[in-house]
Amino acid sequence: MPESVPTQPLLSVRDLKVHFPIRGGVLQRTLDWVKAVDGISFDVPRGKTVGLVGESGSGKTTTGRAIARLVPITAGTVGYDGLAVSALSESGFFPYRKRIQVIFQDPFSSLNPRMTVYGIIAEPLEIHFPAWSKEQRRARVADLLDKVGLEADFMQRYPHQFSGGQRQRIGIARALAVEPEFIICDEPVSALDVSVQAQIVNLLQDLQEEFGLTYLFIAHDLAVVEHISDEVLVMTEGKIVEQASAEAIYNRPTHPYTVKLLEAVPKL
Repeated sequence: MPESVPTQPLLSVRDLKVHFPIRGGVLQRTLDWVKAVDGISFDVPRGKTVGLVGESGSGKTTTGRAIARLVPITAGTVGYDGLAVSALSESGFFPYRKRIQVIFQDPFSSLNPRMTVYGIIAEPLEIHFPAWSKEQRRARVADLLDKVGLEADFMQRYPHQFSGGQRQRIGIARALAVEPEFIICDEPVSALDVSVQAQIVNLLQDLQEEFGLTYLFIAHDLAVVEHISDEVLVMTEGKIVEQASAEAIYNRPTHPYTVKLLEAVPKL
């Protein structure tokens, strides 16, 4: 039998650093640097979910934003499907904005309160599929709402008319609109009630199976990550301190920080 060829990861991060200047004085000189992300490396295999876990301020959200080019990278590379996309110009990266999408933590602040649900979900369609007619966009929005468990009649309503869980479903529909391959889930359930969290996690898993999606799932709650991740990265003070399968992280943690996070998980 021929030897199997290792599958190239969809996302490959190498020695990533994101440092923010601390400025002061009359001339606002740089006095020091906040090393939000300080030299991390990891891969995300195609079709899998990698959980990125850490306390607030650990650098996990900044990592996600750096991958999506929402904050500038200080050093290192982000490779996507074999190409160093971190080296591309903004115009060169534009096609990848369709392939890489983000679901944000707060479903209220991430949705424009002045736009209807239709406008929120159709906006990326207008940007990335400008040749589509309004009828095509409307049909796509109706289909997306159905995929996330909402009614097509909701498209003329505004964000404030929905619950937190429903707003997050709208955010998920927006992320799916342009048919991405890779979605950065930035604490997508942390702002929701516990009873709703499981529903959203189950929805994300169903969508992953249906569309072959790849996730980077960012969270501070190890209990949430356990149910969705194939592999888990544990991050603190800008560095990854442990990396293993979800099963190994939960049953055989090796780093004291991971043990501390596990001890903070409520026992039912």
